[in-house]
Amino acid sequence: MTAAASSDADLIAAHAAGDPHAFTELVRRHRDRMWAVALRTLRDPEEAADALQEAFISAFRAAASFRAESQVTTWLHRIVVNACLDRVRRKQSKPTSPLPETGPGEPVAPRDAMAERETRLVVQDALDELPEEQRVPIIMVDIEGYSVAETAKVLNIAEGTVKSRCARGRAKLAKLLGHLRNPSAGANVPVDDVNVQQQQQRQREGR
Repeated sequence: MTAAASSDADLIAAHAAGDPHAFTELVRRHRDRMWAVALRTLRDPEEAADALQEAFISAFRAAASFRAESQVTTWLHRIVVNACLDRVRRKQSKPTSPLPETGPGEPVAPRDAMAERETRLVVQDALDELPEEQRVPIIMVDIEGYSVAETAKVLNIAEGTVKSRCARGRAKLAKLLGHLRNPSAGANVPVDDVNVQQQQQRQREGR
């Protein structure tokens, strides 16, 4: 059986047994999706590339201890996510570089394209406002499309914890992004300015 035809578990076993090509094939199979997870989590291509490299080095070294209690992809995702979170904690700051714009369907009208880009940036900034424990599950479930069960295995937490963290994160996002649903409300005068003007008016009237 060729490496390309082997299962992920077979490749892990072959790598642990000394096959010099098995792990390379495993990386080839899963690099793109692991890259997407790292990039979504860190929002910085350079940081994501470094985290992915660290994750694959860790996986290379730890492959012999893989016990097939979960899917190989789940095991890899856990290593990648942990590598990303370790980099976030070390930097103690949030990345600000926007994700590359990909995908079909660019609007014909430049004005619409600009509006969509601004909306994406606002959504990305809102995601950055979430604590890590909420942001990562939301990225995995709502953006990357993982199931709650898969996310729970990757993050090594209970499914109920994934659901509750997603629910709290979505609630916060709803508040942060509420103006996108009703952009005309309060568009002319900020709420704080209105309050200041009302207080000044009361003072002039002696109230």
